[in-house]
Amino acid sequence: MTLKQRLPLLRWSFIRMGIGARHFSRTGQWGDGREAAAAAYVEAHARRGDLDDAIATLDKFAYEKSFLINIGDEKGALLDAAVTRANPRLALELGTYCGYGAMRIARAAPDARVFSVEFSPANAELARRVWTHAGVADRITCVVGTISDGGRTLDALAASGFATGGLDFLFLDHAKDAYLPDLQSLLERGWLHRGSIVVADNVKLPGSPRYLAYMRERRGAHWDTVEHKTHAEYQTLLPDLVLESKYLGDD
Repeated sequence: MTLKQRLPLLRWSFIRMGIGARHFSRTGQWGDGREAAAAAYVEAHARRGDLDDAIATLDKFAYEKSFLINIGDEKGALLDAAVTRANPRLALELGTYCGYGAMRIARAAPDARVFSVEFSPANAELARRVWTHAGVADRITCVVGTISDGGRTLDALAASGFATGGLDFLFLDHAKDAYLPDLQSLLERGWLHRGSIVVADNVKLPGSPRYLAYMRERRGAHWDTVEHKTHAEYQTLLPDLVLESKYLGDD
């Protein structure tokens, strides 16, 4: 990793995110075409049908071309390990972006049905292109919507087979202020069971303080949580925190 890759403030694509923050909040994209470019880069450079190569190619794009906000390689190893521990039959990701996290889940749990919820239709389409090229489009389903949309997305998931005690693994990587209310919505549906594992990215940067406080307050009672100190995606300057929480029972 070069100095420029280690220090994100030296990268224009990282600085550019400040300019595109308002656009991102509305659309889920930074407004400079990097998400579409990332999908095209995978299609052009990754071996078709090779899941490992698709993941590695997205990492290469994020390091060498334009900065991406998926979990990345360093924290991705934590995600992989948590998925392996959960050994899920059914996994849910909130926040698809370019499809990277869902691919890591699908790789670590080859027998799982993986669903990913994404509020941006454009991102959903890009992710589906990446999954098709990687050969996992038949194993990952993207649902366009949000958990807070009045029940429409939850009902769509229920129609796809989500039921009481059926959700083995949950990955939170969407709007940070939605982590806690969306988790609570899933708990209200009763979809998690004792032993379900929830992984939350970016708990320190940009931060999800309410979610962090919730997990700390309920540690040992309703949740068994490990706090993984790590770095924000695709650099080694800025610290981050990934929470891995095992559900212990009714909350």
